[in-house]
Amino acid sequence: MRFLCVALLWAVAAAAVVVAALSPWWWCAAGPLLALAVLAVADLVQRRHSVLRNYPVIGHLRFLLEDIRPEVQQYFVERNVDGRPFDRDTRSIVYQRAKGTDAEEPFGTELDLYELGREFLVPSLAPVAVPDRAPRVRIGGPDCAQPYDMALLNVSAMSFGSLSANAVLALNTGAERGGFAHDTGEGGLSEYHLRPGGDLVWEIGTGYFGCRTDDGGFDPGQFAAKAAHPQVKCVSLKLGQGAKPGIGGVLPGAKVNAEIAEVRGVPQGETVISPPYHRVFDTPRELVRFLARMRELAGGKPVGAKLCVGSRRQFLALCKAMAEEGTTPDFLIVDGAEGGTGAAPMEFADHMGLPLTEGLITVHNALVGTGLRDRIKIGASGKVATGSDLVKRLIQGADYTNAARAMMFALGCIQAQRCHTNTCPVGVATQDPRRVRALHVADKAERVRRYQEATVRSALQLMAAMGVDDPADLRPHLLNRRIDPQTVRSYADLHQWLEPGQLLDRAPEEWARDWHEADPDRFTV
Repeated sequence: MRFLCVALLWAVAAAAVVVAALSPWWWCAAGPLLALAVLAVADLVQRRHSVLRNYPVIGHLRFLLEDIRPEVQQYFVERNVDGRPFDRDTRSIVYQRAKGTDAEEPFGTELDLYELGREFLVPSLAPVAVPDRAPRVRIGGPDCAQPYDMALLNVSAMSFGSLSANAVLALNTGAERGGFAHDTGEGGLSEYHLRPGGDLVWEIGTGYFGCRTDDGGFDPGQFAAKAAHPQVKCVSLKLGQGAKPGIGGVLPGAKVNAEIAEVRGVPQGETVISPPYHRVFDTPRELVRFLARMRELAGGKPVGAKLCVGSRRQFLALCKAMAEEGTTPDFLIVDGAEGGTGAAPMEFADHMGLPLTEGLITVHNALVGTGLRDRIKIGASGKVATGSDLVKRLIQGADYTNAARAMMFALGCIQAQRCHTNTCPVGVATQDPRRVRALHVADKAERVRRYQEATVRSALQLMAAMGVDDPADLRPHLLNRRIDPQTVRSYADLHQWLEPGQLLDRAPEEWARDWHEADPDRFTV
């Protein structure tokens, strides 16, 4: 259709030029028409803007509207779960860093510093030098034979099927160039994950796509064969997702083409609904044993799980099971309720699960209190987009972070919110080959790399200004929060932070009931 429209525009412009040769007054129409025709061709062949490749000429209206501020700016500002906008237009920050145009701005802050809930990092009067090289996090506990050094910011879980082939290729190519990890999402391990050569965290969901039996169960043989691939550095078992905890993923049938059906092991053209629960375990103890089995099948590579925290008692039951079984996962990814998804009921997205801050603090404290924290690294995901987001999550208990939506912005996502319709206008979240064509892999891969590099550099600069050159030295007192118009308190005072082994010795009053009732042989809310 776009080629037909461009051809029609050229035909009209040519006709106007012919008529203008007879009457000079017709140049008033012929000139603009000829300019639009040239612009249309330029839009089709350029590779920087996917929306212009799919929507030549009229796509410029989007950029025009974004420049009209503040009248329509609010339309483009993403909002948190509680309805508050991000600090500044986060999407613009990601775009600037992805394009390599990130720079300091004149004048002062545009934020309301007295807004309730506003958070502040604590600067030092003795800042330190910014490290020349970004630190990495060693993933691998005592039972791990092939540990992996994780970057501070990585690509969070997004499946092939939900994303297009070109989007997956660009993400993995960016990860390979930048030396960070790419989580496959639960949709299986495709050639687009493997072809560029970037490091992978292979995620296994309740549908066991990529290692699935004919009746939808877990196939250990398929799993072992694919986990042995040298690009697969870690394996993650998805227990829950922040945007939709307690239900499985959904891939509309319109997106399930022959290629995706083969990767996932499902019928072509039918909507794929992952079950809300796993078949391979029913209790915390069985979950711990299954994670240990996965690590064995994976040849000793790091194995972990992703979850959205709900019941503290259930997570403590998992900690008890780890302690009694004498084995732990190598990492846990805490997904906040503010995380995104391509398809989920609004009630789940808005009302289920703990936000990332509370989820991180709960998991960190529980592992510290049971003496397991030094064996398990914690990843954080859920609207991580800027260097300040990264630093805050490290202070709250994470060792590293993952980003999904910000990586999609780096790919060119414009938040059209048509992910579930297979009509994404920029080729990110569609399987329509005509739309996918607009996403130029080499250009978008470089944007992904630049965004990750600039964001980690920003985090290191913030830490240096706080007097910290090692993320392990970040402490809760370095993050403040305004709790009323006159009061600012640090996270050290706002939350209770357990000492190593404290729950085993004598649980504090706030934790005592949950700790006492946590059962390693039953998931009790």
